Amino acid sequence: MTAVPGAACQCDSDFLSQVERIASMYRGKPEDLVLALHDVQALRNYLPREALRVVARVLDVPESRVYGVATFYSMFSTKPRGRHIIRICESAPCHVMGAKEVIDSLLDQLGVEMGGTTADCLFTVEATSCLGVCGVAPALMIDDEVYGNLVPGDLFEILERYK
Repeated sequence: MTAVPGAACQCDSDFLSQVERIASMYRGKPEDLVLALHDVQALRNYLPREALRVVARVLDVPESRVYGVATFYSMFSTKPRGRHIIRICESAPCHVMGAKEVIDSLLDQLGVEMGGTTADCLFTVEATSCLGVCGVAPALMIDDEVYGNLVPGDLFEILERYK
């Protein structure tokens, strides 16, 4: 899997139709903009600029306001992210227990750099300062599932579960 920035994750008419359908549920309720953005982001795990334009038009809210909300809150992403978000811990306990080797192996297997998204938009890898599971260091989280006591050899099997 080689990462190609921007090559995948493009908007198509089917996607934009889904965005319009979701935004229509909030028509006349501009106060529900955050809820609408959550629902739209659930489609692709990020908010493409084209989707923000649709939401602005349907909710009759200035595009600048929609973009401002989408970029203000850390729960939203306007950059393409994979369907599955991998958060890998870089805390001191994880580091001491071998996180660097796990991180290097993960990035190598996925063909991305830290913060990158695979070309097929399946995975995005993000560093985090702590997952709160120091007792099972080194650890990573895929979506809401935590994996601990990792060694590089564990990663292939874990990643296969999400393909």
